[in-house]
Amino acid sequence: MRIVIAGAGIGGLSAALSLHAAGFTDVTVHEAARAIEPLGVGINLLPHAVRELTELGLAGRLAAIGVATAELAYFNRYGTPIWSEPRGLDAGYAWPQYSVHRGRLQLLLLEAVLERLGPGSVVTGSRITGPGDEDLLVGADGINSDVRRRLYPDEGPPPWNGLVLWRGTSHGEPYLTGRSMIMAGDGTQKFVAYPIAPGLINWIAEKPLDGEPPERGNWNRPADLAEIGRHFADWRFDWLDVPALIAGAEKAYEYPMVDRDPLPRWTFGLGEGKVTLLGDAAHAMYPIGSNGASQAIIDARVLAHALARDDLDFYEAERRPATTALQLSNRKMGPEVVMKLAHERAPHGFDDVEQVIPYEERAEIAASYKRTAGFDPASLNARPSW
Repeated sequence: MRIVIAGAGIGGLSAALSLHAAGFTDVTVHEAARAIEPLGVGINLLPHAVRELTELGLAGRLAAIGVATAELAYFNRYGTPIWSEPRGLDAGYAWPQYSVHRGRLQLLLLEAVLERLGPGSVVTGSRITGPGDEDLLVGADGINSDVRRRLYPDEGPPPWNGLVLWRGTSHGEPYLTGRSMIMAGDGTQKFVAYPIAPGLINWIAEKPLDGEPPERGNWNRPADLAEIGRHFADWRFDWLDVPALIAGAEKAYEYPMVDRDPLPRWTFGLGEGKVTLLGDAAHAMYPIGSNGASQAIIDARVLAHALARDDLDFYEAERRPATTALQLSNRKMGPEVVMKLAHERAPHGFDDVEQVIPYEERAEIAASYKRTAGFDPASLNARPSW
């Protein structure tokens, strides 16, 4: 079976490794860029994705480039705690959670693909827009996917929710546990930070943007650090100086918060073969809950499982409803809704979060999102391997 993958991002490279592990030998990845470079900033890999990379034999390499997240904590815009929970091994998972530099992860996957599938398995400077003579084309070419556009030519640009994200990395001292991922905000304006290497902190600043954003879907548009810092000038907490962290970055990038509407169908028969979608090309979602890269990796593993069973329909039946539910949950802020609720109920701050959002409500918000996203600890630890 000849399989062509459009896109050498995290999803496309994970798909190549997964297909190779399932016994498929004629797999080629085509990447439109002329060179694959370590672009981007930090991302998170949740335990369900780390499980899949571990089963692909990449646990040691992943541990070498990532920081094992110990805690996820939410605060209001004044730095007062709303909710915190352990993550990864500390939360009872059989696998860790990692914060990593996106580009380093991509290069790790690329190195593994070239080792296992051979030096000709990744072709750069090669844009795939539709099927050729392969048996299966996998569109893993991102939020502005050419393959998706071929299937849905009237869809238009990704819809925007009115918020802009600024992303950067800064050298800084450890805070809280030293391996904490924090989110502080009021449901509209937000600041996120987590370490991705010793002394290196990835951060995301978010607020509404007036007017129409440029270049929807472009993660690499430079941003003005002084302008970002102006919007967070008074966000100084006992445990983190937000404006100082922003000012300490060498550069930052601007990105309108966009996603894609859920699709009624991913898989089509075109010509003599078939085409299906994977990752952001199939289900781009708001960057809430740290699920974008993780879901693409899971797509890749389920696709390989389905093809090994000679049942491509299983892939879509398993993944499309699950990712649709997650896309819609992220549009409602997912687990981050606790910051919005805290602001609505106590806009000027509070002394006792229990009087604002009772523990049972906060716990159910967190647990419900884990179930929706497929990383409830007990279920994940007990699930058979793909």
